[in-house]
Amino acid sequence: MGRLVPAVTRAFDILELFLDGDGTLSAPEVTRKLGLPRTTVHELLTTLSARSYLAPVPERPGRYRLGVRTYQLGSRYAERLDLAAEGQRVAREVAETCDETVHVAILEDADVIYIAKVDSTHAVRMVSAAGRRLPAHCTAVGKMLLAALPPAELDARLADRELAAMTPDSLTDPSVLRAELSAIRERGIASEHRESNPDVSCVAAPVRDSAGRVVAALSVSVPMIRWSEEREADLAELAAKGAGELSARLGHRGAR
Repeated sequence: MGRLVPAVTRAFDILELFLDGDGTLSAPEVTRKLGLPRTTVHELLTTLSARSYLAPVPERPGRYRLGVRTYQLGSRYAERLDLAAEGQRVAREVAETCDETVHVAILEDADVIYIAKVDSTHAVRMVSAAGRRLPAHCTAVGKMLLAALPPAELDARLADRELAAMTPDSLTDPSVLRAELSAIRERGIASEHRESNPDVSCVAAPVRDSAGRVVAALSVSVPMIRWSEEREADLAELAAKGAGELSARLGHRGAR
């Protein structure tokens, strides 16, 4: 493995400073934050500006902001991202940790569509498939995604829609569903117990894109013979960690 080039490392250190605060910095602030010589900082800022990675702020003399080249690179990276492919990779990592079935799903109308799935290695496991479509209100991923909708959009998706039951435990009362969605917003984790499958419980966490929007949900599904309240708490934490990792791969900079 080759050695790191100090000048390049310092240039990246400077660029990464602009990810925090109001997105603008002066040379003295960069010098103070990184502990570099003033001459070095001046040369690096000049070079980065000349290559359009930084740009002066016209209305605030002496301050810089990220330039158009960083936007172009970020856009090209975003174009190459594939939610399903990234979701499959993260789902595999989560499944390897807990050895249970892991799904990633998106919302379409009032249903969820599974776009990634990794199976448990246990003989008793959940039977499902990527591409399958289920009513959102019967699943942990679906409830997570419904809970993330703005109120007006949630109303539009649920208006005049019968909440059909998949099992005797499915939520079919709109008022009960809305109360649960409110609780999900508060705790940031969704769960369902025997609501889509009489032998399975699930926990799910939200996946966010670079703008902070919830674009998917990641769930861990477990047969009831391996389910317990203690395990639910552990799996909820694992689902949140996996969803955070997938969010980070999509460009989200929030807490994992």
